[in-house]
Amino acid sequence: MNNYFIILAAGKGSRFRSKIPKQYIYYKGKPLLQHSIDKAIKSKLFKKILIVINKNHKKYLNINKNKKIIILYGGKERQDSSLKALNYLKRKKTSKIFIHDAARPNFSIKLIKNLKKNLIKHKAVVPYIYNENSTKYIKNKRVINLDRSKVLFTQTPQCFDYKLLYKLSNNNKIKITDEASLLINKNLNVKFIKGESKNIKITTLNDIKSADKKIYYGIGFDIHKLVKNKNLYLGGIKIPFHSGLKGHSDGDAILHSIIDSILGALRKKDIGTHFSNNKKFKDIRSTKLLNTIITILKKNNYSVNNVDINLICERPKVSIYRNRIINSLSKLLSVNKNKINLKGKTVEKLGLIGKEKAIACEVITSIIKYV
Repeated sequence: MNNYFIILAAGKGSRFRSKIPKQYIYYKGKPLLQHSIDKAIKSKLFKKILIVINKNHKKYLNINKNKKIIILYGGKERQDSSLKALNYLKRKKTSKIFIHDAARPNFSIKLIKNLKKNLIKHKAVVPYIYNENSTKYIKNKRVINLDRSKVLFTQTPQCFDYKLLYKLSNNNKIKITDEASLLINKNLNVKFIKGESKNIKITTLNDIKSADKKIYYGIGFDIHKLVKNKNLYLGGIKIPFHSGLKGHSDGDAILHSIIDSILGALRKKDIGTHFSNNKKFKDIRSTKLLNTIITILKKNNYSVNNVDINLICERPKVSIYRNRIINSLSKLLSVNKNKINLKGKTVEKLGLIGKEKAIACEVITSIIKYV
């Protein structure tokens, strides 16, 4: 399998008007760029996925690690970035190449497979859609009506025979807006196939905000006794303390509360239903339990929107460990750190918690499903 998927993500996105470059803005629960990466990987059609980014944007790059991903630095113009990726593949015995814009997150794996199928008999395959609006063209200061049934709006991914595209790209000296232009400018054949109406290009902040979504909420609560000679885990991290939380697992009250809150939002019962007190889960780390629930969440096309946590204890002091816990939760939940809030609450020395014999936690989580 010598097919490669190139994602062009080096653009400045000047029309987007945001401090954070468009490619890294959260869209439908994850960075815009991540959508294209995930679909390329899930398709199982590609040996490697090349992501061409702006060197100045490196600090924003926050994507899931995968051995198939290669990061390259792009050039000033689109064709420069594209050529850098093609040059990288020069000695890789590359057969077919797919080139995609990071700003198009809504294409389907079905489209990728259809492109690949058509590439068997053609050197270049490009998806398109028709324009639904009346179309005009300005020529010599005159407005001319166009037949919209003959106007094609091309999309990405576009796929090509590698050797042909490399040759055309290497010899190109003019600015292009997509790789299909290289063949069209040389009067070479391109196979056009029907694209997808949902495969829009994200151009402005309004395109991000316009995504249809449903939000659900869940509440979680947990309390455990503190016992000597046991490690204390809170939010997935080990915290130095005189005691740990008694439980069938590691007793991580924060993660248990988060699990229950997510299950509540999903309407999937409770933590005890999914993880009973049997040998399988004896002394298991709660991070593993949470990973199972996050898998369920993603399979049902949900993502975590935000988490609000009350950790109820006299000690340890939450303020000391707040940043470490939030960083841990951000990774476990695949959610931006600014969507997680952790508050420390005491009970004024009252009861078991006040006597440092127990720790409790309550959580409200909101989850999103994009439709």
